[in-house]
Amino acid sequence: MKIMVAIKRVVDYAVKIRIKSDKTGVETTNVKMSMNPFCEIALEEALKIKESGFASEVIAVSMGPAQCVDTLRTGLAMGADRAIHVDAPATLFPLSVAKLLKALVEVEKPGLLILGKQAIDDDCNQTGQMVAGLLNWPQGTFASKVVLDKEKNVATVDREVDGGLETADLRLNQPRYATLPNIMKAKSKAIKKMTAEELKVEMRSDMEVVQVIEPPKRKAGVIVSSVDELVDKLMNEAHVI
Repeated sequence: MKIMVAIKRVVDYAVKIRIKSDKTGVETTNVKMSMNPFCEIALEEALKIKESGFASEVIAVSMGPAQCVDTLRTGLAMGADRAIHVDAPATLFPLSVAKLLKALVEVEKPGLLILGKQAIDDDCNQTGQMVAGLLNWPQGTFASKVVLDKEKNVATVDREVDGGLETADLRLNQPRYATLPNIMKAKSKAIKKMTAEELKVEMRSDMEVVQVIEPPKRKAGVIVSSVDELVDKLMNEAHVI
């Protein structure tokens, strides 16, 4: 069985986000970029499944500009067997990504497709659900545990829900670090390049980003001297009770 994992190049989680002066988006020029942390978790899970004998190959895929190749090489250094880069515009909305993934699945025919819970740049959490719908595949979201039954060809997924317990931690695992030897080996591995035209996917979006602004700054807190004063402020100033 093949496992396909979608990975995304995003602004590094440790970078302080800055809005462009024209408010069209987030500043990415001369900004450190890295693999989306949730995509790292997805890739780690795929690698663990392969190491347990349930899969024969892990394929990392990414779509976007040429710089996505660097992120794919990180995936290869972590242990992915192959990588595919779909050359596409820098800004892709979830439905376009889902259509590209559907086309890649039809080409590669993996038995399992794993995506990170969401990307930390747009926090959409939509692509997985959309591609499952396009493929008419069953899906499990917010997975906290994945168990495969090789004989029955069934995957059992424990998931996080607001009203239930499934686990105290949203993270499936702790992604491995790419070792220096593997990083060097990944630099020489071939990465297959494809285009939306080759995949017969029309790249258009019904969405338009009108404006990107920073959230309002929080006001400084105050210290109250009594419960009565707290209740008064909640009622007459905050208007929450």
